[in-house]
Amino acid sequence: MPRKLISSGSEFEQKIGYSRAVVDGDWMWMSGTTGFDYAKKTISDNVVAQTEQAFVNIKAALDQAGFAFADVVRCVYILPNAADFESCWPTMGKYLGTVRPAITMMEAALSDPKMKIEIELTLKKRT
Repeated sequence: MPRKLISSGSEFEQKIGYSRAVVDGDWMWMSGTTGFDYAKKTISDNVVAQTEQAFVNIKAALDQAGFAFADVVRCVYILPNAADFESCWPTMGKYLGTVRPAITMMEAALSDPKMKIEIELTLKKRT
C-alpha cells in the first residue's frame, strides 16, 4: 500500500514542506496540530478553546484518512506554559478519555506566540 499524505489546506504545509498527517499501512502519524481555525483564519486567545479547535482539526484529518480517535496509541501535548495543561484536561478527556493512549506533555515555545497548545498523534488502525 502506498504512503498517503493528508492535508489540512494550511498554507504552511506547502511553504514548509510537510503534511498534516502521513498514513502508511495501518499506521498514521499526525503532525503537531494547533487550535487555528482554518475556515475563519483565526485563533482564540484561550487555551481551552484552542484545545477544542485542535481536536476539531485532528478529527477532520482522521476522517480524511479513514482513522478514528479509538486508533490513537500515542499523544504528545506541547504547551508554552505548563500551568495551562490542567485546564485542558476536560477537553482532552472528551476526545481521548476512553482511548487512554500513552501521552507526554512538554513545555516548549511554539512557532507563533498566539499558539497555546500543539497536539501530535500516532495511530494504529484497530483490526
